[in-house]
Amino acid sequence: MTAKTGKPPKTSKSGKTGKSSAKGTLWVTGNDEADALLNRDPLALLIGMLLDQQIAIELAFLGPHRLAERLGGSLDAREIAEMEPDKFLAIVATKPALHRFPKSMGGRLQALCEHIVDNYDGDAGAIWRGVRSAEVMRDRLLALPGYGDEKVKIFVALLAKRFGKRPAGWEDIAGDFADELPRSVADLHSAEALAALRERRADLTAAQKAEKG
Repeated sequence: MTAKTGKPPKTSKSGKTGKSSAKGTLWVTGNDEADALLNRDPLALLIGMLLDQQIAIELAFLGPHRLAERLGGSLDAREIAEMEPDKFLAIVATKPALHRFPKSMGGRLQALCEHIVDNYDGDAGAIWRGVRSAEVMRDRLLALPGYGDEKVKIFVALLAKRFGKRPAGWEDIAGDFADELPRSVADLHSAEALAALRERRADLTAAQKAEKG
């Protein structure tokens, strides 16, 4: 176990990532199958969070479901990591593309899966399964390609609020995303919650524009 990430020793798991420690209560896409995938598959959740930048939140988290359909019905970190980059890019870019920048995001998705294979034997849920320290969880998430400080804060809040994964100190790591205001995907459990998030973001944008005059 390393001092920084606390990563577990490798096991003989197949590399499939459809294993989940607990089912979640996330409602974000409006597509029952897509939300069910997010709530049961840790890799889908990580991919959705990675895609959640510069596109609508619903489209970002619909991405894992679309990707799974294009890969034969399931997500496998090892399969994605080992795929020829050009072939994977074509899958990501197929209309409707998984992201507005399919080339750069395709590379990040493969890098994410490579990290999961190399450090967790392909088992995405092992990143947080059984972790008792929020600092260890934070360090493991920060080590993921494409995951910066704010994305990690949101993901820690997401695991706590929607999946009941609340290691000691998670509120300190999540910061403002730990409160009850509709700030991120971590607060989405219904269509009403999504509407509240949109309204709050619109209000913040309007306030910022008014400040600039």
